[in-house]
Amino acid sequence: MSALQKVMGWVDDRFPLTATYKAHLSEYYAPKNFNFWYFFGSLALLVLVLQIVTGIFLTMNYKPDAELAFASVEYIMRDVDWGWLIRYMHSTGASMFFVVVYLHMFRGLMYGSYRKPRELIWIFGVLIYLALMAEAFLGYLLPWGQMSFWGAQVIVNLFAAVPFIGDDLSIWIRGDYVTADATLDRFFAFHVIALPLVLIALVAVHLVALHEVGSNNPDGVEIKKHKDPVTHIPLDGIPFHPYYTVKDIVGVIVFLMVFSAIVFFGPEMGGYFLEANNFVPADPLKTPPHIAPLWYFTPFYAILRAVPPLFGSQFPGVVAMGLSIVLMFFLPWLDRSKVKSIRYRGPIYKIMLALFIVSFIGLGYLGLLPSTPVATIFARIFSVIYFLFFLLMPWYTSIDKTKPEPERVTG
Repeated sequence: MSALQKVMGWVDDRFPLTATYKAHLSEYYAPKNFNFWYFFGSLALLVLVLQIVTGIFLTMNYKPDAELAFASVEYIMRDVDWGWLIRYMHSTGASMFFVVVYLHMFRGLMYGSYRKPRELIWIFGVLIYLALMAEAFLGYLLPWGQMSFWGAQVIVNLFAAVPFIGDDLSIWIRGDYVTADATLDRFFAFHVIALPLVLIALVAVHLVALHEVGSNNPDGVEIKKHKDPVTHIPLDGIPFHPYYTVKDIVGVIVFLMVFSAIVFFGPEMGGYFLEANNFVPADPLKTPPHIAPLWYFTPFYAILRAVPPLFGSQFPGVVAMGLSIVLMFFLPWLDRSKVKSIRYRGPIYKIMLALFIVSFIGLGYLGLLPSTPVATIFARIFSVIYFLFFLLMPWYTSIDKTKPEPERVTG
């Protein structure tokens, strides 16, 4: 027995290292027909690590103080060795996180990855998405630029629309009667400590739930139904390591090429990743002509603006915006189709999914624009389509004509 084997044996007697490696990598059998849509889960994990590491380095020089925050960001950009690179990696990573997560969720919609027995995986995933939105919003305030300040002001003021408790709720969130130093302190604490811990915990339970029931695949066929009678290994499964760890490296390389191109050649992405107004110090006395959140919030912001106020209150819009996310939790029970994958679904689901994607992208674009009568009409049309995708799902998935699922995966 080699020295390494002795060390590993000593560790295994005290900690399940080898058992964990086998359970989640070398002896975790995944369907053999994964396609490129299955890159985005591992890429999301990569970006999470990237954000945590770059965030740690940024906090070494950042000052969570209303008088010093903007100057400290400029100091990071201009005077700290490679500070500009770390800052741009973090800001680009924030947007790329949402790109990857949106594509990951779209794959779930295509292949029915939220269906039984994966309901909990989907619920944990939506919770990760909510935590990610909160983390991005809190981090958006930290540069203390003009758009950071006023964007936070608008979002926090939405809570004031809640009947009876709204004013007290918005004051409690800000920590002051206005967006000020106390707001920056608490947003910094939540962004740097609280929410990253929540995200890491949710990602861990998401993966544990995934490995308990097994991965879905483009056919929507359960590979555990057909096992070798002797080894009990799924006939349509292959070990995640080394097959998919090596395959994921291809996705990582392509992703890093795109990521590096943005960081080095266009970190602002025309104002979509970093707005020009955020390179101006926050001025509570000067409101920007157009306040819009970053692109990954704009679909929900457009829904908020599309709903007309009631008695001068924006509360109906706030409710609609909240419902647009809450409905995602119920997706496993709204879908009544006989099959999981879009490969075997009928034309109605395919049309509804296409309309949903068009409405989501349309709302995202409209949320970036100033509110006009024409834009409001389109936002209302897209909002109706968005909600009908969920609310009518029990009906159109039950009547849709489907093709028979194969017994085994088709490759």
